[in-house]
Amino acid sequence: MAPRSDAPVAVLLDAGGVFVLPDPDRILGAFTRAECSVPRGVLADAHYRAAARFHVGRDVETCWTEAWLEYLQTYVDECGVPPDRRDEAHLHLDSEFADAALWIDPVPGSREGLQALAETGVRLGIISNADGMMGSRLAQLELCQVGPGIGVEIECVVDSGNVGVMKPDPRIFHAAIDLLGLDPDQVWYVGDMPAIDVVGARRAGIRPYLMDPLSLHLDAGFERISSLAALAELIATTPE
Repeated sequence: MAPRSDAPVAVLLDAGGVFVLPDPDRILGAFTRAECSVPRGVLADAHYRAAARFHVGRDVETCWTEAWLEYLQTYVDECGVPPDRRDEAHLHLDSEFADAALWIDPVPGSREGLQALAETGVRLGIISNADGMMGSRLAQLELCQVGPGIGVEIECVVDSGNVGVMKPDPRIFHAAIDLLGLDPDQVWYVGDMPAIDVVGARRAGIRPYLMDPLSLHLDAGFERISSLAALAELIATTPE
């Protein structure tokens, strides 16, 4: 990825798919209840492949049920569930994904990548569609927290469960940039679902970067990163 000519003042980040993934024990438990045997090692990739179904042309605000159904169906398929068990697996997974507390499995390298971002001098914050508790979870996992602590210090956590609007609504992005006292063109945003994160950031006037560790979006019309460490390197080599 070529360096940009306009380094950001701040980077705002999604939580799911960037810092945390679904709890593998709960997911494997759901598959067991559906009488499916799924290897733990496929779960992370299954999320990113299912998230790719949220392409930028999908209107998730008016067709959420259809979009989420496709996510779950893709997730089940990518986990190698036999065709005759997929409906049952879908039912059990749906009940797990309905709980925002499912997202507690740290993405490998995410804390180190966030620390690398902090060392570039950019200001940092989180924007998440969750239940009002995402900031507490990230702190408990020692990934990040507002102010000093064990994790990487950030300035804000804007959680849809607290502010009452969800991505891709641009108001949740505006809430974060207002907290930072910045203009949208001074901010970059990192998320993992194009229809939610890329679309929402663009609506808010923020430059989006998609977390794409599997290189699933090579021909996409938006910028991608493979990791937070890669983004930190990009920023470090971008003139101010």
